Amino acid sequence: MLYLLLTPLIPDFTALNIFTYITFRTGGAILTALLMGFYFGPTIIRRLRVAQGKADNVREDTPETHLKKRGTPTMGGFMILLSLTVSTLLWADLRNGYVWVVLLVTLGFGLLGFLDDYLKVSKRNSKGLPGRYKILGQLFFGGIAIAIVMWVTPYPLATGLAIPFLKSTLLPLGLLMIPFALLVMVGASNAVNLTDGLDGLAIVPVMIAASCFGLIAYLSGNAIFSEYLGIQSVRGAGELTILCGALMGGGLGFLWFNAPPAAVFMGDTGSLALGGMLGSIAVITKHELVLAIIGGLFVLEAVSVIVQVASFKMTGKRVFAMAPLHHHFEKKGWHEPTIVIRFWIISVILALIGLATLKLR
Repeated sequence: MLYLLLTPLIPDFTALNIFTYITFRTGGAILTALLMGFYFGPTIIRRLRVAQGKADNVREDTPETHLKKRGTPTMGGFMILLSLTVSTLLWADLRNGYVWVVLLVTLGFGLLGFLDDYLKVSKRNSKGLPGRYKILGQLFFGGIAIAIVMWVTPYPLATGLAIPFLKSTLLPLGLLMIPFALLVMVGASNAVNLTDGLDGLAIVPVMIAASCFGLIAYLSGNAIFSEYLGIQSVRGAGELTILCGALMGGGLGFLWFNAPPAAVFMGDTGSLALGGMLGSIAVITKHELVLAIIGGLFVLEAVSVIVQVASFKMTGKRVFAMAPLHHHFEKKGWHEPTIVIRFWIISVILALIGLATLKLR
């Protein structure tokens, strides 16, 4: 909004030229989202606590130590989505189609998460929205987003898969790009959802991934940098740096209240939305495979659940003491802060490896 309002005035007020810089507007988005989180956070948490009442928001398939968390309000992801959306609308170039695509996926997936959290609260149980409805909803919003991306992105970039460590290499997938992109978005969304099980565990790796993809979006959207690095040049992708910045600011504001012991949980409202957002940015910037590296922690959590379920159905035995993976370590006697901080360290290491793919080509 500010970009559209102020840049036409540059000939008369040259100082406004600063609004043409993505880096400046990204900084503005981070600060705006952060301050919104600090300001509106206490009010949102207070209202969520009243609305939730005595509803049980602790999942049945969690360690007994989580029983003490009963009564902590969920749907805290609304705080992040509010800050992220307002900051994006304020600082991004709203003529950019990619901005609207990412907002569609983020808010669409967030709506599904909100319905899930709301049903848990209103029905006083931890079941929520049936899984098949969540998947169908994700496929619906993701399908619309992919159709727009393939229409906006020029051929062969629209249907090509970039290979890490190889310069400007595209594997032509054709129409197979549609199910693959859906897998990336839906998979990332549900992987983040599975990771969100301990205080502060999911939001910090999400912010780490957002910072990495903010850099990737900026480099991909810049013809000079993308040519130098040998990565795919995606015209207009640079504006997604602002959305990543807004996520980082909103995430920091949320972490202030989600730090152990958490005053509010992210809930599916936040986890489904933020995972979908990362997946959509990866698809647009042609770094889908790099997302699996940078978001490797989310992949490990999801794989642990798949392995656990498959093993139990086939052999009747469990591989882990409890899935997802963070619950396994809880069962092994690790304290919650120890698990959270060590998983953060793993996220940083994986992020550095993922960023290395930009240069090692």
